[in-house]
Amino acid sequence: MAKLQLPLSIVLAGGEGKRLMPLTADRAKPAVPFGGSYRLIDFVLSNLANANMLKVAVLTQYKSHSLDRHITTTWRMSSLLGNYITPVPAQQRLGPRWYTGSADAILQNFNLIHDEDPKHVLVFGADHVYRMDPMQMFQQHLDTGAGVTVAAIRMPRSEAHDFGVIELADDGITIKAFHEKPANPPAMPGHPELSLVSMGNYIFKRDVMEEALILDSEDIESRHDLGGNIIPYLTSVSYTHLTLPTNREV
Repeated sequence: MAKLQLPLSIVLAGGEGKRLMPLTADRAKPAVPFGGSYRLIDFVLSNLANANMLKVAVLTQYKSHSLDRHITTTWRMSSLLGNYITPVPAQQRLGPRWYTGSADAILQNFNLIHDEDPKHVLVFGADHVYRMDPMQMFQQHLDTGAGVTVAAIRMPRSEAHDFGVIELADDGITIKAFHEKPANPPAMPGHPELSLVSMGNYIFKRDVMEEALILDSEDIESRHDLGGNIIPYLTSVSYTHLTLPTNREV
């Protein structure tokens, strides 16, 4: 039996974290301490490490020194086995500019994907407090053959208008539409009081991701955002499937 090729993991950690001021006055949001001993980024890195996904690039940008130092001193992998968790600062590979959105951040660092040459790419956020098994999500991604799989949580409809909300097709797994902060969030099938909200965690087929990022980069009206632009586009061409992590804790 052929060995399962795990995805390259990309953790998005370049946001400013304005809503957490003054905690983010001198550090990036993922570097904010949690519980005295941890940082917010430790949750996603722990999830990935426990799933044996040990090739991780953490894309940083704003006020990244504290975050870079934490990653390099705390999350040291065995280089003899080819494993790594490494911070990748903004390098302005596509011109003298910062990242214009999460999709642009990945496009500017696509050399990392070319170097590893994976068949699939996992993209998770860096500032969520939760536990889940990325391997469960990856296995479903392989089983369905989806171009992209989106992790979601259940949320009361009355609170879902501030998030990206998923509308499912009749099969209960294909994403019919993706609504960014809708005034009237669609209900979850069979649960009229609940909506499905994207966690901002995705697994892509590498070729599907590359094509979508290039098309998005040519759209001058795009915000170059994964949740706001890339996922709605892939939904429109029927590439997206849903996963609900069974052991999620928030």
